Amino acid sequence: MKLLYYIFLLLIIIACNTQRDSTTDTKTEKPPNILIILVDDMGYSDIGCFGSEINTPNLDALAAGGMRLTRFYNAARCCPSRASLLTGLYPHQAGIGSMTNDWGHSSYRGFLSKNAVTIAEVLKGSGYDTYQVGKWHVGEAPEHWPHKRGFDQHFTFVNGASSYYNLWPYRDGQDSMQMAYNGERFYPGNNLFMPDNFSDSAAAFIERHDTEKPFFMYLAYKSPHWPLHATPEDIAKYKGKYKIGWDSLRVQRYERMKAMGIIGEDVPLSERFATVEKWEDISEEQREDWDTKMALYAAVVDRMDQGIGRVINSLKAKEEFDNTLIVFLSDNGACHEVMPPRNSPYPVDGEPGSERSYPSYDPPWANASNTPYRYFKSYLLEGGMSTPFIAHYPKEIPAGSMNTTTVGHIMDLMATSLDFAGASYPETYQQNTITPTPGQSLAAVLRGQSQVGHETLYWEHNKNKAIRHQGWKLVSSYRVLGEGLRDRWELYNLNEDPAELNDLAESMPEKVRELEKMYLKWADEVGALPASEIDSLRASL
Repeated sequence: MKLLYYIFLLLIIIACNTQRDSTTDTKTEKPPNILIILVDDMGYSDIGCFGSEINTPNLDALAAGGMRLTRFYNAARCCPSRASLLTGLYPHQAGIGSMTNDWGHSSYRGFLSKNAVTIAEVLKGSGYDTYQVGKWHVGEAPEHWPHKRGFDQHFTFVNGASSYYNLWPYRDGQDSMQMAYNGERFYPGNNLFMPDNFSDSAAAFIERHDTEKPFFMYLAYKSPHWPLHATPEDIAKYKGKYKIGWDSLRVQRYERMKAMGIIGEDVPLSERFATVEKWEDISEEQREDWDTKMALYAAVVDRMDQGIGRVINSLKAKEEFDNTLIVFLSDNGACHEVMPPRNSPYPVDGEPGSERSYPSYDPPWANASNTPYRYFKSYLLEGGMSTPFIAHYPKEIPAGSMNTTTVGHIMDLMATSLDFAGASYPETYQQNTITPTPGQSLAAVLRGQSQVGHETLYWEHNKNKAIRHQGWKLVSSYRVLGEGLRDRWELYNLNEDPAELNDLAESMPEKVRELEKMYLKWADEVGALPASEIDSLRASL
């Protein structure tokens, strides 16, 4: 009997252990946190791990511990890119084909469509806490603010551009800029400095987050968008370094990019932009002023990287860094715009970088930022819509890896986020039919697996238009700096000519017609209007 008792006891212990092991095996691991960091008006070569001399150790560390993608596109301008990122759609499908002006057409409403769902809305329904920090610019009325589009908490600059120190308007007749906190208008005090406020707010949200649940955070810096406001100590790091001039800077970055493998050895450096003078042809006094402009820009990028470091430290302090997918990219290429506008009421009598200044760095330095490519923000040549891209997730992304072949687009971040989170893209949301996403998940790519990416991509912004298909690029710039109206197709073979230096449109008219036909079909499907109809819409307002 004693033997039978011990056998019975042993069987109970085995059964309990088996049940415990089964419970352990079936327990699902918490999905990763997702942190998407979007910066504003930063060029392709402006961070260290993409060839820059600017000090960006925190971004460089993310690249060293993760993956860089070198063929990644945005939508070439702030509002359209943000709409694509948040919804996984082309900008026109999301209601923001242009900016935040409402043109009375479904593709150009200036706020996110009800037939689009945001990453926050989907992940919130999958058990995520959701946070937004920084620039919004996809709907300025309170009914379009982040808390109405799936974000549990937010600290938001609602508009597109402003001083880093205050909310003064920069055009005559313009209302004051707006900030918001968790659905309410926020009135900053005298200690506002947006780059630091955004970094610190993101870190604070993470510090207060309940780690029992995963989180999604969309951290959208306004840096380095004009005005180039920076602290004296950050400016001092770079003052004098840019007296080498933009020509030499472009060559130095170009050589570093080749050495890193960001671009191939056979990729040529595009010519200096047509309206930009040779550095050697300008006076010493002009060189001093230009050196200051680029030092300001570098200081802004540097400060942003410092803030990203504080956000990373908050993740590490919560022991969540290794379980967080971090993605970094820019909303468009570098910005050529000259500020302040002539009709600005903004005081500009202070030291460059101070509250009473409104500096920009203009076409010469923006041309250097976009090395090795041509053109700028809002244009649809490679310099206007190519972005550095970093993804970091130690559990699944191979450290120090680089993908130079997969063609990605900012709208892919929706499908990618849902893939990592184990969530599904909905057919309906809040009784609205949701437009299917044309985006593709990059999860396989980021895990080091082979994936071609998009065979075909399309763009339209303010009469500029483009299609990229199987390595061919058909692109039209409506107006060009220093040249005026152009509005004609150019054709490039990106596999052989990634810097878009050899226009094949005249010699290959059949290829032009083939790609134009594809573009027009897409434009009709998404509501990307031709120039004449855009003019009619604007005239009717």
